[in-house]
Amino acid sequence: MTSTTPPAGSIVVGIDGSTGADQALDWAVDQAVLENRALTLVYSGQLSAGGNAMWLGQPGIDVGAMLEEITVAGHGLLDNAERRAVRRSPGLVVHQVLSTEDPRTILVELGRHAAGVVVGSRGRGPIATALLGSVSVHVSRHAPCPVVVVRHAKGTEPRGGVVVDVEDSERSRVAIEYAYRTASFRRLPLVALRVVWDGAHLRDDEHVVGDDEPGLEAERELLSEATAGMREKFPDVHDRLVLVRGLREHQLTRASRTADLLVVGSPDAGAVDRFLLGSVAAVVERAACDVAVVPDGLVPVA
Repeated sequence: MTSTTPPAGSIVVGIDGSTGADQALDWAVDQAVLENRALTLVYSGQLSAGGNAMWLGQPGIDVGAMLEEITVAGHGLLDNAERRAVRRSPGLVVHQVLSTEDPRTILVELGRHAAGVVVGSRGRGPIATALLGSVSVHVSRHAPCPVVVVRHAKGTEPRGGVVVDVEDSERSRVAIEYAYRTASFRRLPLVALRVVWDGAHLRDDEHVVGDDEPGLEAERELLSEATAGMREKFPDVHDRLVLVRGLREHQLTRASRTADLLVVGSPDAGAVDRFLLGSVAAVVERAACDVAVVPDGLVPVA
């Protein structure tokens, strides 16, 4: 069930009363203000992390009373989150959604009409939910809009801006534009990073390819083509194009150590195994900074 139907084009953020969710809320508030959008707060209070069905028919379980408790607690958490959001940005338009669906289901569903979904990476609220943690990977995989997984508390240490993974010139174009736009909004520098597979450097912490290193002309051309037009479209963004050797998952995770935001593209719907077993899911789980996963073929919401 939901308390309101949020408007299309809002920034949706999952909350559950945890520190991780509070950090996600702050990120979402700032992004809503930068993009001049409304904010939608979502609380999903399942009866249990394993779903509602396990409670049905169990003696001594008053499901109605539990639903009432979840509803009361959920409204309290939503109201607290709204107060936090408005303190951070007075005048922000805020909507609330209270649901007893699986948090993964409701966040993906709301993402169909959202400009973006924001979730924390770990944490639990006072009621047994599964909003954070593995939910972030699921939502990143299935949501049809950009999903930001907030993993880093702002201000705890210096950061180096936005890093965007350039997988190839066509598949990466939407993620690259999202990265430049976000860097522009947040006044951050940007690194367009292309990882060249090299079995000899799998365990290297970093192996940057020099400008004069032979045999990589095609890789340099791909990186240049993939970012073509971005400097003209976002002239305020200070950017660098970087080639590194090694394993993509390792190099992206390494790059996250000094970044504010790591932007990666998600595979198409037919590439389930690639996502679940490949670098995108691993990076979402292991990155040291916030991660934005941008679907291939994304059509931005107005």
